[in-house]
Amino acid sequence: MPETPAPAVVGMAIEEVDTPALLVDLDAFERNLQRMADAISGSDARLRPHSKTHKCPVVAMRQIDHGAVGVCCQKVGEAEAMVYGGVGDLLVSNQIVGAPKLARLAALARQAKVGVCADDAGNVGDLDAAAGAAGVTLDVLVEIDVGAGRCGVAPGAPAVALAKTIDQAKNLRFAGLQAYHGRSQHIRAYDERRAAAETAIDQTKDTVARLGEAGLGCDIVGGAGTGTYQFEAASGVYNELQAGSYVFMDVDYGKNEAEDGTAFADFENSLFVYATVMSRVVDERAMLDAGLKALSVDSGMPRLWDVPGVEFVGASDEHGKLSIDGDVAGGNRDLKVGDKVHLVPGHVDPTVNLYDWYVGIRDGRVESLWPITARGLLR
Repeated sequence: MPETPAPAVVGMAIEEVDTPALLVDLDAFERNLQRMADAISGSDARLRPHSKTHKCPVVAMRQIDHGAVGVCCQKVGEAEAMVYGGVGDLLVSNQIVGAPKLARLAALARQAKVGVCADDAGNVGDLDAAAGAAGVTLDVLVEIDVGAGRCGVAPGAPAVALAKTIDQAKNLRFAGLQAYHGRSQHIRAYDERRAAAETAIDQTKDTVARLGEAGLGCDIVGGAGTGTYQFEAASGVYNELQAGSYVFMDVDYGKNEAEDGTAFADFENSLFVYATVMSRVVDERAMLDAGLKALSVDSGMPRLWDVPGVEFVGASDEHGKLSIDGDVAGGNRDLKVGDKVHLVPGHVDPTVNLYDWYVGIRDGRVESLWPITARGLLR
């Protein structure tokens, strides 16, 4: 459990919430859960959402309630937090290296169904040894590089060779392919984003066929994200979708285009950083109590949600700078010290990792407080 006190109590009016705070609009959040379930209904794909977005077992269990088969994690610590929070089926969609981490991963497989990815034969040997020492069998997926240029062996023959190595290991089970194209998620133009996804789909399909020719079944073909999930769902190749940001959304995903050229609107913003105006000495500028330690700006600045004519233009450690256009209607000239505003994060995942609590809001009041249990778990 987090050591820091929550910024609110259940029943409190939203205006009383201390800042900076991470707010969840519960109605929008629940609509996003249902929209994803509806979007993939009838396809061959099931949802295994990525918990690195929210780092919260409460959210994970809500996703499972809406049809998810389990979750993805990126770190062993995240996986431990999810299992201890009630999740029984998880995939560490990453490479785990080093004896301490491997021992923890193998021990976790005594408590839940656990899978992990590999792209190196030496790492496969280490996984096998750790699983043997723990007396478990680990599911291992071969990660292939379908365009992200990050981890993964090449599709085709190199992937088959590594799958054979896994299949021959005493304490491992070859469970399928990890084929995630991270860069394609943020290609703005719809046709270009679809083309990148289809290239990944073709490479993955060919690899699955080659595995079949080698006598290796491919139970899981995982990948996809919030930007491309619809393409992988319709592919007939992918059977697990790893979208994560859909539950909350952020400014960066809002820059993607839909098929008709309008803004991508499959899901809605449900996560906000709540901040207070701490200084207003000139008409053209206001300062917030939320800066770099409250907001990730790696994908750009946050966006004001509820005040027109105001732009978040800069951040230092503890200050967020607002530029105010007094000619825009909406009362922004009246923004004063003590006023509170909603900010849409530029990038949701690292922003969440700065907080210990979600404050769930419905009808203007605090309905729930959820601990961000996996916050800061980097190992």
